[in-house]
Amino acid sequence: MADEAALVALCVSKSLRIALAESCTGGLVAAGLTAIPGASKVFWGSYVTYTAGAKAAMLDIAPELIERHGEVSEETARAMALGAKHKSGAEYGLSVTGLAGPGGDASGLPVGTVWMGLALPDGETGAERFQYSGERNEIRRAAAADAVALLFETIHHRY
Repeated sequence: MADEAALVALCVSKSLRIALAESCTGGLVAAGLTAIPGASKVFWGSYVTYTAGAKAAMLDIAPELIERHGEVSEETARAMALGAKHKSGAEYGLSVTGLAGPGGDASGLPVGTVWMGLALPDGETGAERFQYSGERNEIRRAAAADAVALLFETIHHRY
């Protein structure tokens, strides 16, 4: 599995910039990237949008989309990634939204459900669902690591 150093090196070698939109990880992905020397060459920044209101205000996501599909959904993850990409001007947008626990929400989704969204240079979006177990911070750390790996694999396979 790729780590933050590998992702930064790959993006540097391809002259790609990335932007993040994080919810349940609360900035962990950004913290991991910024720990790598040279990350400023490729990492634009991260929106930490922990609430539905923050997602709407900071990423220009229609509140109706969140109300219809929920904060933890494929549609919201895609919209978050696209919002981060568009607002930053980066080539890639990556989002993480999920339920880290200890309690769930009104959606009925189990704790540990996480959606990650990607916005690609051509405007295409994708999303992948992950299911984690463990304590809150274990879920958050695992999601942050998988987000880095997902973005690395996506970029690596496209170039």
